[in-house]
Order: sequence, then structure tokens, then C-alpha cells
Amino acid sequence: MNGLSNKLQPVFFVAAVSVIILSAVGIAALTGHLPGATSSPAVSAPASPSGAPAPAASARRNAAPPNVVAGRCGDCGVIEEIRAVQVTGDTSGLGAAAGGITGAIVGSQFGRGDGRTIATIAGAAGGAYTGNTIEKNMNKRVVHRITLRMDDGTRRVLTQSAAPAYAVGERVRVQDRRIVERV
Repeated sequence: MNGLSNKLQPVFFVAAVSVIILSAVGIAALTGHLPGATSSPAVSAPASPSGAPAPAASARRNAAPPNVVAGRCGDCGVIEEIRAVQVTGDTSGLGAAAGGITGAIVGSQFGRGDGRTIATIAGAAGGAYTGNTIEKNMNKRVVHRITLRMDDGTRRVLTQSAAPAYAVGERVRVQDRRIVERV
């Protein structure tokens, strides 16, 4: 039995290599080095068969807004762009804790004496970082960023979680960082 304690056990070796490979693949996927598939619906204005905007849509854009006094609206603008954007979520610390514990357990299987202590600390730190990153990416969500060119010439970017009910080119009114109506 004394001769076996000096050698790395095959089960621990296989487990360590598996953890290293899976961690490397996970980090590569999270940092964008592995290709992924994403899809988002394209937003477009309705068009007639001739390619020109539909008459109802163009009439609506050219109609005078109901609440505009003398042709000016301080909170009105035209939608220039609508983009679906993925944002990382918040973390609770659970991913970091689970990753840290797992990393410490795996790290403690290597070395002797001070080397084992260093491996345990390094495993805990690496596991905590990886666990936190995985938790962040598990909580990803899609938001819609709407870019508006306001009547006064400024540009505003609004963010909302639901898909907008408006199209690019539509004239809208903004109140409290939300689009409240077509004008």
C-alpha cells in the first residue's frame, strides 16, 4: 500500500483531466471562442408589393400628432433602429460558492504538503471564478434597444424587455423613458 500512495491514482487523474477539459471548453464557450447559434427576428416596416411603404403606414407617419402644439413636440421622435441584445444576468453567489467548493476538492487531490495547499487554493479560486461566470451566463436575457432621433436633433436609446410594438421609421412620443404612443 505504501507504493500506491506515491503515485497519482488513475481515477483521480481521469477526474482531474476531465475537469480541466470541461473547464477549458466552458471558458471558451463563455468568452465567445466557440461558435454558437443565435437567432432574432428581423424588424421591418410593412411594404407593398412594389417595394414602397404601405399607404396606411406612410399616412400614419405623415399625420399630425394629436398632442403637438404648432408642429413641435419636445418628447417626440422617429425610431431609427431596433436591436435585440443579450445581456448577462445578475449573480447570487451560489455559482461562485459551488465552483469554489468543487475546485478546492479537486485541487486538494494534487501535491503534498505546501503544494497541496497551493493546489487547493488555486482550485478554489479558479472554480469560484468559473462558477460565477457560468451563473452569469445562465441568467442571460434578451432586451430590445430602441434608438430614437428626437425632434430637437438629439438621439435617445431606450431599453425594454418586451418586443416593441413599433417599427423603424415610425414617429412616437416618449414619456418616462418609455414609448407611450404613436404620433
